[in-house]
Amino acid sequence: MSFFRKLFRAEESGPQGQPGESPAAEPAATEVPPGSSPPTAPAWWASSEAAPEPGATTPPEGTPAEPGATSPPEGTPADDETPTAPYRALSEEQARARLADASGTPTPPHGTPLYDTQPVEETIRLDEDAAPPLVARRSAQGLAAMAVRDIGRVRETNQDSVFAMLSTLPRENGDVTIGLFIVADGMGGHQGGEVASRLAVRTVVHHVLSQLIMPALDDSLTEALQPLMISAVQAANEAIWDAAQVMGSDMGTTCTAALLVGQGLYIAHVGDSRAYLFEPGGLRALTADHSTVGRLIQLGQLDPSEAREHPLRNQLYRTIGQQPQVLVDFIYQPIGQSSHLLLCSDGLWGLVEERQMEQALSRSPWPQDACNELVALANLAGGDDNISAVVVALPITER
Repeated sequence: MSFFRKLFRAEESGPQGQPGESPAAEPAATEVPPGSSPPTAPAWWASSEAAPEPGATTPPEGTPAEPGATSPPEGTPADDETPTAPYRALSEEQARARLADASGTPTPPHGTPLYDTQPVEETIRLDEDAAPPLVARRSAQGLAAMAVRDIGRVRETNQDSVFAMLSTLPRENGDVTIGLFIVADGMGGHQGGEVASRLAVRTVVHHVLSQLIMPALDDSLTEALQPLMISAVQAANEAIWDAAQVMGSDMGTTCTAALLVGQGLYIAHVGDSRAYLFEPGGLRALTADHSTVGRLIQLGQLDPSEAREHPLRNQLYRTIGQQPQVLVDFIYQPIGQSSHLLLCSDGLWGLVEERQMEQALSRSPWPQDACNELVALANLAGGDDNISAVVVALPITER
């Protein structure tokens, strides 16, 4: 190749020693890996070359340039380099300008048709006057989740356990968003509460994955979501009860598990951990506390504002793992216009007022920031218990 380049340079040198213009090189072809399908049409936003003017011809490779030809523009590769046409994406303004041009079908560089007129198997065919859609409505907040637990300022061990997972399941009629979020507040000492809460989370996650996620991927899902969530928490109760009998422990835990499927929440709940929705009107508790104070509030014998200071506020009458059978509360709730889902232990809601929790959730769209602020508020209020929070930012589209 070096020999031919030298030969061409010798031929291109005119009588006055004026070099000719180097022939333009064609863009390098993209190699298609084995087994993959080639694109149906070139991406119109991926090329930056100008289309040749009508009637213009390209000299064959190796043809000497005519005397008096202009020098190539600055940035043209040298003779000892292999020239390659640059590829860069259009700016957003250029893309929108092309979409706004309704005078006719846009044509990309080199006269290549913008859309393939032949249908491709398993590919949606675009009309000739169609164009790749741009996002006209932007999200003010996207779907995200974070789970945080903190030992607090008094306890020597952390007996809380948390879990957060977001995923998407492929379905025939459209993909479905799936989220699983759990808070478990253990009790029974270092060898009891910590084991119980972790075992509860592990059992619920395993049950949901095996009974919902995997069957959905195999298109063999048959179980309804309400009995699935109830049976998941009951399985956790059985696992903890069996382990407690072997260990000779009275360990137990609360368990609040929320399953997000599309626009609906499916919640299974035992104990005094809580699930809240942050709606336009403020925080709303979705669960009822299985405590003496919670029961008094339900009966109308105690005002909710008095619950924080009541001497029986930590006395629970229903937990996971301390009886061979357990009754599980189930709540279904559409998310509607809500901006956040919050799951937390009593180490948070027992020390931080709802007004402060609302401010923490609304201050930042990121769940990590909200969790950190909620934990800090609980520690500033004394931190006399383990603190757990799961914050889920729900999608909000700018209107």
